[in-house]
Amino acid sequence: MHSSDILADPAHLPQAGAAHPFDQAIRLEAAGEGRLRGATHPEYWNQVGPFGGITAAVMLESVLRQPQRLGDPLSLTVNYAGPVREGGYVIETKLVRSNRTTQHWSMELVQGPDREVAISAIAVFALRRDTYSLTEASPPPAPPADQCHRVRGRTDLPWLAHYDMRYVRGKPMHENEDSVTHLWVGDLPPRPLDFASLAAICDVFFPRLYLRRPKFVPIGTVSLNVYFHRSGEAIARHGAHHVLATAHGQVVSAGFFDQQGQIWSHDGDLLATTHQIVWFKE
Repeated sequence: MHSSDILADPAHLPQAGAAHPFDQAIRLEAAGEGRLRGATHPEYWNQVGPFGGITAAVMLESVLRQPQRLGDPLSLTVNYAGPVREGGYVIETKLVRSNRTTQHWSMELVQGPDREVAISAIAVFALRRDTYSLTEASPPPAPPADQCHRVRGRTDLPWLAHYDMRYVRGKPMHENEDSVTHLWVGDLPPRPLDFASLAAICDVFFPRLYLRRPKFVPIGTVSLNVYFHRSGEAIARHGAHHVLATAHGQVVSAGFFDQQGQIWSHDGDLLATTHQIVWFKE
């Protein structure tokens, strides 16, 4: 069995009663009306704070946990206002408005006795209807995941150990002719895809700057947007297969650069699109 086949084999999924590290990292407990308590997780730590994708996932999870939520996530915007310090935090959620088919939420992650805001976010949930549908975008050509070599990440960044990344195009820390990346990616240990893990995967891409100029400089995401294009049932049908993730940049200027991405299912269904703006130090 190829290592990537493990992701599609239920026998290799975490056993009942053993919480996946991802689920541990986004675990929340009720702390009053609209408030949930959580904590950073060492296995999803980045250089100076949590992996941005796990932060996006837990912000989404804070609304997924609300009993009055309507339908499934449609969009998520996460603004990284400041560093999330190691340890506990509280996420405060507010239902801004609920309509017949859409629902609007705001969320803040606060820490410390002064309730300092580290993360602000908004999310739109919606009831999906049976309407005219098409997908104009198409996935890039790529060999199957099990025919691509796994790239092992830096051992000093714990979060990288929880993703199986298999690059098809675009070498990080090389002078590429463009900033395009195509890679297969899946959770490690294998875990069935859901909205929270899909949100996290939208932030796994190596910074676009490092594909054009192989020089390390401090960076940090300022704002991340995710648009979910499929229902929870459709995402659940994907199971624990790899997704095909694509990304490219458009502008590097004045200490910031952008990144656009698409997340495709293993059988060619566009699950999510994403866009973020990133700060870098020069």
